[in-house]
Amino acid sequence: MPDKPSILLIEARYYEDIADAMAEGARQVIDKAGEYEVERIAVPGVFEVPAAVKFAHQSKQSYTGIIALGCVIRGETDHYEHVCREASRALMDLSVNDNIALGFGILTCDTKQQAEERAATGGRNKGAEAAQACLRMIELKQSFHQ
Repeated sequence: MPDKPSILLIEARYYEDIADAMAEGARQVIDKAGEYEVERIAVPGVFEVPAAVKFAHQSKQSYTGIIALGCVIRGETDHYEHVCREASRALMDLSVNDNIALGFGILTCDTKQQAEERAATGGRNKGAEAAQACLRMIELKQSFHQ
């Protein structure tokens, strides 16, 4: 029996509870689809997520899709603006330029409470939304390559 195709979850672990909730939401959606293996890797923060996507894409492991998960919470300096903008732009560039079926699950919130609400599987469940987006992009990519 051939191996199942795989989806990689890349998680920024700076806010571990948020990362775990989002990964759980994503995992539920992927498991329900039933046709993918899931691999999880961790990076320190959101700024490192695009590099990990690139590393994974260039590796010998073949991923059908990649889901980027993480959270940036606004602080007292403009660090938030730089991280959000640069990580988002880098992920968009990777998905377009490198032909990656990418689910974008990076939360950009003003407070930890907002992040917890958006990450919770019983809340807005943004991890699930990122997984759904990834699955749809996999379908779309496959439809153009038939």
